[in-house]
Amino acid sequence: MRLLLSAIIVLTLPGCVASVVKDVVTAPVKIVSKTADVLTTSQSEADEKRGRELRQREEALGKLARQRDKAREKCDDGNSDACAKLQQLDEELEAKLANPN
Repeated sequence: MRLLLSAIIVLTLPGCVASVVKDVVTAPVKIVSKTADVLTTSQSEADEKRGRELRQREEALGKLARQRDKAREKCDDGNSDACAKLQQLDEELEAKLANPN
C-alpha cells in the first residue's frame, strides 16, 4: 500500500512542479506585456477618441446654432434682450468655428 501511494505521488508530483515552474517563469513576461498594453494606445482607440471629440464638437456647434436661430426669431419679433443674446451667440459660434480644438 505504501509503495503504491509513493508511486502515485512520485508520478504526479513532477506535473505539479512543472506547472508551478512554468507559471513562475512566464509571469514576468505576462506582466510586461500587460503593462505595455495598458500604457500604449492602439490606432483604433485613438481613432475612436478623435471621432468622439469631433461628434461632441459638432453637437456643441449645432446646439449653439439652434440657440442662435431662436434668438434671431425673437429679435425679429422686437425682443431687445434676444438681440443681445443673438450677438453673443454669433460671437461664440464664430470663435468655436475659428478654433477647431
